[in-house]
Amino acid sequence: MRVLGIESSCDETAVAIISDSDGLLANKLYSQIELHSPYGGVVPELASRDHIRKLGPLVKEALHDANLELAKDIDAIAYTSGPGLMGALMVGAGFARSLAWSINKPAISIHHMEAHLLAPLIESISPEFPYVALLVSGGHTLLVKIDAIGSYRILGESIDDAVGEAFDKTAQLLGLPYPGGPQIQQLAKHGNAKRFNFPRPMTDRPGLDFSFSGLKTHVLNTLKELQGNQQHSIDEQTRADVACAFEDAVVDTLRIKSVRALEQSNAETLVVAGGVGANKKLRQQLKEKLAKKGMEVFYPAPEFCTDNAAMVAQLGLLHLQNIAQGENPQGLQIKVRPRWSLESI
Repeated sequence: MRVLGIESSCDETAVAIISDSDGLLANKLYSQIELHSPYGGVVPELASRDHIRKLGPLVKEALHDANLELAKDIDAIAYTSGPGLMGALMVGAGFARSLAWSINKPAISIHHMEAHLLAPLIESISPEFPYVALLVSGGHTLLVKIDAIGSYRILGESIDDAVGEAFDKTAQLLGLPYPGGPQIQQLAKHGNAKRFNFPRPMTDRPGLDFSFSGLKTHVLNTLKELQGNQQHSIDEQTRADVACAFEDAVVDTLRIKSVRALEQSNAETLVVAGGVGANKKLRQQLKEKLAKKGMEVFYPAPEFCTDNAAMVAQLGLLHLQNIAQGENPQGLQIKVRPRWSLESI
């Protein structure tokens, strides 16, 4: 069985092809970072229009890379139907369902966050169920207990800004371009970790929820105080010190909450998914901390951390296998869900 996956939930257009026997055959991605960078964030209308422009060529490139023919060799089309930006989702859903109809093959709608949580299964060495997943991206910060495919329980989530949003907003305060995560990580390398000590929000109380809005405000107040004292713009070293303090606070918070989630759910394996999961400091701290406790941590490869179609195609393949075993295929209706809880799957 071969599935062609389409991802268009936000600002990345992606197409991939996966096989149950040969693994990932093609993986194409076009990022809209340059398009949105002047605005400091994603402009939904621009994102939708760019998805329209890129989806067709990317499908052709993926089929060429895999040396396959659409009608002859593809058994289903999987696409992200939520959560995400309404217009961007509609582009991908309309394209995918039309393509599937044209070749008389099933079209399979995919939950974006579920695909992230199961992304490590693409790898040759993957975690065994049950495990706890930390999903950290531009729009989501979640701790989820995963007992099996389709069995998810949210342990904790952000009550305000997602961690990726906090990175983007803090980067703006520091005069860094979008997206903020990689920019702050690069600047923080040159920072003095002992100069500032930022709060680790909600780690001093029980529970597994997150809050990063206050941390962003703390950065803003720190910068205002520094500018007031200096009466001129902040120098590069100070910006690096602030970036380092912010990154340390975020990483410590995610680490503390993740370890707490593992202990409370009696799990021994953590999976880190989403774009922020590519942060090197987060990876290193979790690896060291969990190793001391006899626990394991799994990360998808960096190309599978950000939004990608490989994870969509893989989850589509699992659904296709279930259809072959009697699961009802989805109808022709084009339906997207910008808001879609994991626990409702």
